[in-house]
Amino acid sequence: MAALTVAQHAALLQRGLTVQKPFGPGPFPVVLQMHGCAGSQPFQKHYAAEAVKAGAAVVIIDSFKPRGMSRLDGSLFVCTGTTLRGAQRAADLYAVLHWLKEQWWADSSRILAAGWSHGGWTIMDALAQGEGAARMTGLRDAHPDLLKGVRGTFLVYPYAAYPSLTSSRGWNGMTPKVFAVLCGRDQVTGVKYPQRSLDRLRRDGLDVDVLLLPEATHAFDDDDANDPRTRYRADLSEQARGYYVAALRKALG
Repeated sequence: MAALTVAQHAALLQRGLTVQKPFGPGPFPVVLQMHGCAGSQPFQKHYAAEAVKAGAAVVIIDSFKPRGMSRLDGSLFVCTGTTLRGAQRAADLYAVLHWLKEQWWADSSRILAAGWSHGGWTIMDALAQGEGAARMTGLRDAHPDLLKGVRGTFLVYPYAAYPSLTSSRGWNGMTPKVFAVLCGRDQVTGVKYPQRSLDRLRRDGLDVDVLLLPEATHAFDDDDANDPRTRYRADLSEQARGYYVAALRKALG
């Protein structure tokens, strides 16, 4: 079967999009939220609510629903790296950025891309793909020009080990502001590999800001996580959401 275009993928992806907007005519700066490997979780709505209060529209991207995948599929196949790795899932980011250009309420020149775990990996790989975007995503017209409206990234306990691209490639001249939340007790993605990628971006001249939470585990902000390696912390979740609002204000104005 022939590869899809970005527009065709955007049409398929639309039933996996949840949009929340402030009151008013817009256009609004936009936050794109990408979930972790187990699928979209209710806790992302808490972050979205904070962004809307701060004056931004939010698009929560469910990468599983349009693909007919369940939370169990995510745990069995995505979390294990069997399918839908970051470079392939980056197709969703290109598609939503294309779709935003047609939305009257969206300022597609002021976008913050926010990702948790696998979602962070996805955003980082999209920015690292460069001219290889079409080959890696499977979208025949995917091109890094679509990413130019991304003014900032918000990466929460992002996966950055092999085969993540950032530490070896950088972001191909893209220079969004980078905000990251790393966790001192993260037994899933750890700190070493995300830090290595962030160090690479710093060396490339990007503005990188990190909130390190020494007592936090992976998914510390997910009050519905079922992984025994994680522990929900309401206090740290509140701190992370405050950092999220500060990040979007600094990145988007």
